[in-house]
Amino acid sequence: MSSVLVIGYDPEALPGNDAKAINEAFDKELARFAERGVDVDSAVVVFDEKAEPTLVAAPTRRPWDVVVVGGGIRKAEPLLQLFERILNLTRRHAPQAAIAFNTGVGDTLESAERWL
Repeated sequence: MSSVLVIGYDPEALPGNDAKAINEAFDKELARFAERGVDVDSAVVVFDEKAEPTLVAAPTRRPWDVVVVGGGIRKAEPLLQLFERILNLTRRHAPQAAIAFNTGVGDTLESAERWL
């Protein structure tokens, strides 16, 4: 079974966003992974001192085929350093995994499937 780790920014920490709607959409996306027979897990981070331990623990939980980095992290200029950290820690702790990028919650599966 293929395995995918999705790393996203905690919607509760994003001012001006509807965290409930984002979480509901993400739950639907996770269900799509299950329908396709892809094992998926997620890690949410905020840009603080807890980010790095999360970004080390998540990729080392198991061997991942693909790590998807969410658009909320990549698109926000203030999160550039977090984005760099995610890429480098993923490369270090999950070197076998392809890295994919989604444009939003609704195309996370398709982003991963490009590399499965």
